[in-house]
Amino acid sequence: MVLTGHPMPHSQAVPASAPRLAGPHPSLSAVDLKAVHPEAVFLRIFGVNYVHLKADGDLYLTPFGLPFLRQLMPENWYENEWFTRNKQRLQGTSTVYRIKTKPIDNALLPSIDIVIKWSRVGMEVDLNTFTLDRNTNAEFNSPFEEFALLEELRRGDYGPKQLKILTQKPLAIFAPPERFQAWQTGRSREKVLQRNLSHPGVAIDVLRSYILIYAWIDGVNAVDAFAGSYYDLKTQHRELLELTHRVDREMAAKGFVVADHKPTHFILRMRNGIIRRRMDGRLPYALVDYELLARTPKHDDFVRARRRTEYLIRQRDRFAPRDLAAFPEHLHPMNVLGVDYVFGRSESTNGVQWVVGNDPDLFAYFLPERWRGMQVRLSGTGQTYYTQTKDRIHLVWKVSRVGELPAGDLTAPDIHRVLVAGYNNPFEEISLASKLAQRGVKTIYPRAIYMTASPGEVAAKVVDDRAYRRIEHLRSPEGQPVLPMHHDYITIWGYWRGVEDQNAASDPQLWTPIDAAGAAAQGLITAAQVESLMASHAEALRRAGFEDASLNPDHLLLSHIPGGAIKTGPDGQFEVRQCNFELLRELSNDSSRSTADFTPAEPALALGKRAYPTPLNRR
Repeated sequence: MVLTGHPMPHSQAVPASAPRLAGPHPSLSAVDLKAVHPEAVFLRIFGVNYVHLKADGDLYLTPFGLPFLRQLMPENWYENEWFTRNKQRLQGTSTVYRIKTKPIDNALLPSIDIVIKWSRVGMEVDLNTFTLDRNTNAEFNSPFEEFALLEELRRGDYGPKQLKILTQKPLAIFAPPERFQAWQTGRSREKVLQRNLSHPGVAIDVLRSYILIYAWIDGVNAVDAFAGSYYDLKTQHRELLELTHRVDREMAAKGFVVADHKPTHFILRMRNGIIRRRMDGRLPYALVDYELLARTPKHDDFVRARRRTEYLIRQRDRFAPRDLAAFPEHLHPMNVLGVDYVFGRSESTNGVQWVVGNDPDLFAYFLPERWRGMQVRLSGTGQTYYTQTKDRIHLVWKVSRVGELPAGDLTAPDIHRVLVAGYNNPFEEISLASKLAQRGVKTIYPRAIYMTASPGEVAAKVVDDRAYRRIEHLRSPEGQPVLPMHHDYITIWGYWRGVEDQNAASDPQLWTPIDAAGAAAQGLITAAQVESLMASHAEALRRAGFEDASLNPDHLLLSHIPGGAIKTGPDGQFEVRQCNFELLRELSNDSSRSTADFTPAEPALALGKRAYPTPLNRR
């Protein structure tokens, strides 16, 4: 696109210390949201902070845009008559305008110049030969992804520290309330869905428009700047080519590439037909147009590896005390059944999640869009899945069976035993896992609980409500019950790789987990060894004050190196971890009573007399 603006003060040379076109990212940590707007909500999407408010649509203000809240309200630039009269179409293949906002309070609050651009996420990229050579799989960024990548480029953490790429400041994203037919948007529903899955954040509505708002940069694009200079055509062509190659090199050095890289995206400054240069003769430029901005593969690997390392360090320190001031507006500390959690909502699904520990920065790692992609089913009986998240973190997630009855003949001894015990609710599972570990019995690590947003057919499937009633008195920071019946629940666990949390950030050795049943099936251990493991583990549970009402070999997790040995403890015995907590229960303090001692007088047995459907596949 072509940007033209006011000329700079008269001077051909720009000192190296001249003010930058891009400033540091301000913080939202001290913002009083209620003073901003009664319905303002703090969000963190793709690592970028936003203040979200309803303003005849959805307005997402960045820290750069928040000081200009009133100017950026849609009625002060998007109102039809004002927009029609004041818009200035900028050259380019996308729909982009420069517009001045309305003066406010009799011009006491001045107008500002902004650039607004309609997102083309989900549309086909028009690949010319140059773009095709650079990236045959180019896709337009979603609005939030575009802002996130731009902010990453502006921070400049990757590559030479002294090299800075100057850009526009991202101010806000506005989604008008109108919804269109799919053919009117020009988007591919499949492309938007794929974008939502592969690049998580706020789910993009294929039927709505998204307008990105940027600060205006004074200057002229490089093509027009050289066309209006005193240089001859041959010199113009050579200078443009050199500048394009230079920007390309510098972008690559900072770990980025733009698929449709072209000199109309470079903003220069000039005066009286002379393009301004620095003292060393180099052209200062600012980069605009980021809808095809992407990381280089090397940089992308670096970002994911760094994020995983940060995650491991944060997991190691997750229970360290945090001051309440460390929690942003949308997250809250709470304790349920003796376990500390960070509580909040997922913006993309409006579901609720509890992340184990006291670190609010761990919350984003467990947003459902980061783990609900490709998965491998691990269990033939329950809904248990392995997944690798977008941050290359290995997790196991399980659909809770709270409220269900065991499938099968209720008069069979094993089924009857499970019926009497009843499935634990998710908070009980994590609390019991924590207690078990504290008492010296190794377990897998609990990470989070996720509650779906929408009620569905779940209520009809709840036959055993004991686990709900046990914690019906507990409330979330929103004042709602922590375990309402009308939702599905998912518990998220660390995928055991053979390294304890306190050592994971520095110990590169990884083992492969396998349950005792799988180990026997693969010939890694014998049937006799399985029986011995079961007996010794049941005794370890009993000594710790617990029992598993349905202990079986796939509740015991071992670790091995494929083709090599099974991991052993200091005593030379196989190292065993409890990996299932659905039917784990703490024995009473005054006796060693077990579920085998329950009599028909127990109220739970009445459940067995009900007619109930076979549990449905809960998603």
